[in-house]
Amino acid sequence: MTTTASATTTTTTEGQETLSPTLRTVAKRLAFWVALVVAAMAITLIGGGIARTAQVAKALEADSALPMGAKAVVEVLRDQGVTVEITDNLDDTEDALSSGDATLFFYDRDGLLTARQTERAVAAASTLVVLSPTQTVLGDLDPRIAFAGHFDGALDDDCSITAAERAKKIDVEGRLFRIVDLDEKAPATVTTGCFENDDDAFAVVRVERENGDTATVLGTESVFANETIVNEGNAALALNLLGENDSLVWYIPSSEDIDAATAPSMATLSPPWVVPVTSMLLLGGFAAALWRGRRLGPLIVENLPVVVRASETMQGRSRLYQSSSARLHALDSLRIGTIARLATACGLPRTANVDDVIATVAAVVGSDIHVIRNVLIDAEPHTDAQLVAYSDDLLELERHVARKVSPR
Repeated sequence: MTTTASATTTTTTEGQETLSPTLRTVAKRLAFWVALVVAAMAITLIGGGIARTAQVAKALEADSALPMGAKAVVEVLRDQGVTVEITDNLDDTEDALSSGDATLFFYDRDGLLTARQTERAVAAASTLVVLSPTQTVLGDLDPRIAFAGHFDGALDDDCSITAAERAKKIDVEGRLFRIVDLDEKAPATVTTGCFENDDDAFAVVRVERENGDTATVLGTESVFANETIVNEGNAALALNLLGENDSLVWYIPSSEDIDAATAPSMATLSPPWVVPVTSMLLLGGFAAALWRGRRLGPLIVENLPVVVRASETMQGRSRLYQSSSARLHALDSLRIGTIARLATACGLPRTANVDDVIATVAAVVGSDIHVIRNVLIDAEPHTDAQLVAYSDDLLELERHVARKVSPR
């Protein structure tokens, strides 16, 4: 007697057959979790990108009403009669400033301009307000201006600049500047620092040239941002600096200012160790794949039936009965087989019930019907010894019937 089951098989060195799941089965089990992980990663990346775009890309945009936008100060200036023109590339900015005197608000927020482009932007206006300048810009305006660290808090006015006097006090969160003395001859400029802290550093520096051009340097976005412009005298300082002329050009460089010919490549931006480390990782991964893979392709092409011998099935079931002390179940399994064989030996039809078999067997062997019923149905084993004894009784009864019905 054999039983079959559909599964993938492999043969061990001892000749035994073992089951292993197919690649398709494993893939089906893992598909849901892989999809869940991918979806979670996608949501995280998209959410982080949206949040970063809202917080960084819109910083001090003239038409943005977000907390870090600058729509409030721009709309107030327009209400006061100042013409505000918003530009996002250097060419349009120079065209807007060529028509007459205008104030230029210049903020290279993302550091997109080259040194040459920055020089053009600084030189384009006679009245300049530059936010968060680079060291190159500071050197062009006045070599005596240097960075002096970060500051967060309120600072009082202590200079003669009109915009600073009207503001009286401002709320600062950003970089400060220091005016240093140089051994060389001082440039032909008048440089004034305003809103000084205890370390002789300033939040605002005004540079006045002999030709009347002025440049005001700030290191904090809080003076212009929607969220913080109402703090202290921030609004007064911003409106007076930006409203000095009848026209204002609000210039924040964008990707249009990037020159594709001079833009750095990924190889230029990457540190020198990236290529060798990446190559080593790829080689290590390939070696690990060969080491752990061992075999290429699936173990077998298709599912094959597994043949299990009847004796192995019998032994497996008997061990299960033994581990759970199911003696009555084990004896009933033996009784079912014995009753079927006795019915065949006595010539009974397949429709005969157990009582018919018991009565016929009792008549054949000449025994009391209650004794036969006790052996085939009623007796319950409580110990392993009783189970073995009842099993022997079944075997002896089957042999006795075989002797009675067999011809001599």
